[in-house]
Amino acid sequence: MSETALLPVLTQPTLIGAVPGFGPTTGGNSVLLLGANLGGATSVTFAGTPATIVSQDLFGLLITVVAPPHAAGNVPVVVTTAAGASNPANYTYVGPVVPAPPSVLAFSPPSGPTAGGTPFTIVGTNLTGASVTFDGVPAVGVNVIAGVVLTGVTPPHAAGNVAVVVTTASGSASVAGGYTYVGLPLPTAVSITPAVGAAVGGTPIAIIGTNLAGATVTIGGVPATGVVVDVTGTVLAAVTPAGAVGNAEVVVTTPAGSVTVSGGFTYV
Repeated sequence: MSETALLPVLTQPTLIGAVPGFGPTTGGNSVLLLGANLGGATSVTFAGTPATIVSQDLFGLLITVVAPPHAAGNVPVVVTTAAGASNPANYTYVGPVVPAPPSVLAFSPPSGPTAGGTPFTIVGTNLTGASVTFDGVPAVGVNVIAGVVLTGVTPPHAAGNVAVVVTTASGSASVAGGYTYVGLPLPTAVSITPAVGAAVGGTPIAIIGTNLAGATVTIGGVPATGVVVDVTGTVLAAVTPAGAVGNAEVVVTTPAGSVTVSGGFTYV
């Protein structure tokens, strides 16, 4: 009998499959390979990249490996022994799920005062974790409900139309038409009654005009007292301060600006 006849016959390894048949692109997960004649494996590769062999069973049926990192997609897994390389088994690398970017379906209200502080609502999709800017200035009090409704409060800004942008980790979406900041209307003063009063002051006066809400009044640069504006913003009542005899300028001032009352007030 020759020495060659005494040598063991090596059988090529056969792979049946990988369990699990998928894993993360970062690798590092355990994969169990099933097959036959896998004993004495010298290498296991995933698309040509070596995996770490953790254990092999005594019967050549099982190999446990740690998958290497790889780009997303299907790759062949091959076991190599002294008898050669196995048939490839399929393994799928799965990339991280990237959330969809936000979308805006509705926005309300479309305008508000330059002072800010206007509550707004955005209806859309994928709004979880979103922030909102008005011309780059962050809105405050942003709250998201179920990823589809976002509420917040507008920041202050100069008058005019500005871009409104909703941003999440997945991207941004702009509000169609943006948001229009509206400045407060300037006050007007049509008349003052009476237009004449005692120099010692104390004369009740009424100024007729528009947009008088929040107004103050000076006569000759001295503030009038007891200023009250009706709910329509068209009638202002006040009491004159003391002043020098003669005509004095009357100025009505609101947060939007000032107006001078024609004819002023005459102290006698």
